[in-house]
Amino acid sequence: MQDSLVKKVSQYTWWHSIDLGQNIVTPGSKTLEFHKREASALFDRVDLVGRSVLDIGAWNGFYSFEAKRRGAARVVATDSYCWQHTELRGRETFELARSVLGYDVEARQIDSAEILPETIGLFDIVLFLGVFYHRLDAVDALEKAASVATGLLIVETHLDMLDSDRPAMVFYPGQEIGRDATNWWGPNVACVVALLRHFGFAEIEVTRMPIRQRAVFHAWRTKAFQTRPLDERERWKPLTVYDRVRRELRRPFGKLAALIPRWRKP
Repeated sequence: MQDSLVKKVSQYTWWHSIDLGQNIVTPGSKTLEFHKREASALFDRVDLVGRSVLDIGAWNGFYSFEAKRRGAARVVATDSYCWQHTELRGRETFELARSVLGYDVEARQIDSAEILPETIGLFDIVLFLGVFYHRLDAVDALEKAASVATGLLIVETHLDMLDSDRPAMVFYPGQEIGRDATNWWGPNVACVVALLRHFGFAEIEVTRMPIRQRAVFHAWRTKAFQTRPLDERERWKPLTVYDRVRRELRRPFGKLAALIPRWRKP
């Protein structure tokens, strides 16, 4: 049975590293250790027990399964792009992981532009992780996610323009970020915070991530789900002078890398 599962796993492209048991971990682009650090930043301060959770852009399903593992009563995983993609075959990877883990996680194939109380319902906690910058309609998609979150919206995103205190966002018309044409936007922290406040969240905490140009935003409508406040050591901090100098020194190499064709397996 173990050999059969290994063979099934190897048929797919994985973004998430998911521990399926039997010493089998899906070969995601993110390591299992990195996922654990992310999960800690996302969930350690949140009381998930008995809550309803919506995961927008679930892909392989790591965060949906993690929410369920941490005690969520109901978890709904949604996706559209990755689940319909003929090469990524994201829905198949999600179904495989769900069947092996045996978690009661619902699946709904729906685009984030269609997320509304009338189409998906309301949830205590909504996850909007790694989605914002992939959406050409990023602001509208964020508003839709906010509209179904009754207690907490957790946003994780790529950042740019970190040396500006004014709310701002960079538009990437090509493959400037990760050589991925679906990376459209690079907001700064002030921009994300301002948008979340505009959508009705009074309390917003920003947590630093292992990757400097990413952060997690916990936008609270109620503190009933919070187990502890954000520790100062976890808090995202503005760029230092050293960070800015290092970024400028690396900038020419980033432009050069963007001109090099992406290597693909035959």
